[in-house]
Order: sequence, then structure tokens, then C-alpha cells
Amino acid sequence: MDVLVPIDGSENSFRALEFAVRFADGFDATLHVVHFSDEATEATDEILAHARAMLEEGGVETEPELATDIQLEFRPAERVGENVLELVEENGYDHVIMGHHGSGTIERAILGSAAETIVRAEKVPVTIVP
Repeated sequence: MDVLVPIDGSENSFRALEFAVRFADGFDATLHVVHFSDEATEATDEILAHARAMLEEGGVETEPELATDIQLEFRPAERVGENVLELVEENGYDHVIMGHHGSGTIERAILGSAAETIVRAEKVPVTIVP
């Protein structure tokens, strides 16, 4: 089973990654960790380094990736959700595990929600970790 784990550097996304490491161990799954950004920066390097350390600690042999998308400036959460769905279709992932910020109705109306975009698409099973 191939599992995609998108991370954004938030505490919620790292909790999802921690869950994904245990999930992978229990289901003999292969993890694919990705961080979306409009450009590579010191902050993206730190996010990937933290993810790499978590994966190594969990005994998972995979390298987190940075995926750049210049369109993230407009409705970034919704765009990230679309990017995740594109990766699922391109690479045939079987499952997505991701964190969710639990933003309220107003925030979702303005910013969208990556997790909501993926769940509503109904293209792949999704585990949402709060």
C-alpha cells in the first residue's frame, strides 16, 4: 500500500506524520511525504528536515519531497488539496493521511481547506488527524 502524507509544517501535520509512521508499520505500507510551497526557502528546508528526523526515528526509509507550485498564492489550502489529488492520480496512491487545522466556517469560506477538498473528491481513502 502506498500512502501519501502531505505536510505543511504545522503541529497538526507532524501529528499526522507520526500517525502515518505507525500506520505504515502496522499495514506494511510505503510512505510518501510531500510539502507544497510556492518556492524553496529556509523554512521549507526546516520542515523537510523535521519530517526526515521523524521518519528516521520511526524506522521509515523514505525521503520527504518539496513540490513547488507558483499558484499557491491564491487560495493556498484549496490549491494544495488539488495538488494532492493530482499526485494521487499520477502516482496511484492508495491512501492519504493528513492533518487538519479545524478552522471555522469563515476561515474555510475564505481560505478553503485542503483536507476538505480531498475528502469531497472521493477519489482516495483519507485519514484526517486533528
